[in-house]
Amino acid sequence: MYRTAFLIATFVVSGVVAPVCSSVTAEDKLKVLIIDGQNNHAAWPKTTAMMKQYLEDSGRFTVDVSRTKFTWKGGKLLEQFGLDDGTEYQDLPQPKSDPDFKPKFSDYDVVLSNFGWKAAPWPEETQAALEEYVSGGGGMVIVHAADNSFGSWDEFNKMIGLGGWDGRNEKSGPYVYLDDSEELVRDTSPGSGGSHGPAHEYQVVVRVPDHPITEDMPRAWMHVKDELYQKLRGPAANMTILATSYADPKYRGTGRHEPIVMTIDYGKGRIYHTPMGHDDKTMECVGFITMLLRGTEWAATGEVTLKEIPDDFPKAFESSKRSFEAK
Repeated sequence: MYRTAFLIATFVVSGVVAPVCSSVTAEDKLKVLIIDGQNNHAAWPKTTAMMKQYLEDSGRFTVDVSRTKFTWKGGKLLEQFGLDDGTEYQDLPQPKSDPDFKPKFSDYDVVLSNFGWKAAPWPEETQAALEEYVSGGGGMVIVHAADNSFGSWDEFNKMIGLGGWDGRNEKSGPYVYLDDSEELVRDTSPGSGGSHGPAHEYQVVVRVPDHPITEDMPRAWMHVKDELYQKLRGPAANMTILATSYADPKYRGTGRHEPIVMTIDYGKGRIYHTPMGHDDKTMECVGFITMLLRGTEWAATGEVTLKEIPDDFPKAFESSKRSFEAK
């Protein structure tokens, strides 16, 4: 599994990508909008709270949350984690489209999606607004199950580069991975998009060490027990694979190096995409937290000032986590 831990290369698909901020004033902080409400992962209310707190604690961001009024799975956690803003949320057994879900994306520097598989389609007006926002230069962050959403939305698939489930197959685009010789493969053969074996610890191998998100980061580090997405498919245009993880066959893996951190250019916009982050325990990983902060800042600005690698960052063969305590 670890045989390529320190062999680093750059892989670009159809295009080239271009510490606590105590000195940042309130006016200079980047504005983040987390969107959520419908996710097949029941922990979504807590993971939204965690990402919000991580971002705000960095001193670099302010964070708002916008969610559908028809929520799915986890309604009790909304109140527990202070995410119930008084809206009359309806926690339904199945996702339902919310005609009033119309966040004002243009008010923010970056939008972070914590939606998931089977999320109901957005109003066409909202879809068009996100497309215009990102293509016009807005940033977007896609975490784990957010790449399971909206399989039939063509422009969304272009924005995220690769995705899984929700009807994705060879018609959605190639299956992109690195083979045993670490060559980039775009597999167009028939097959469904998205699968994973049982959760386990796995190593993240940085492939582009000079990108602002990965600069000065250890070339290989262990992620905590998490799902390792594989066989993701999509347009994969203007996409750079910053890091991969080996899907070990002993965990029902493909035996290939699967994309685990990606950036995508969509018009003038930037997208940071990671399939890591299945639930609250996985988001306690120090590597995940560090990448989230850097990836969100890069998506918003194209630069990273959060350069400090924390002392408790994971080692090549040793994971590291911080127990989350809601404030």
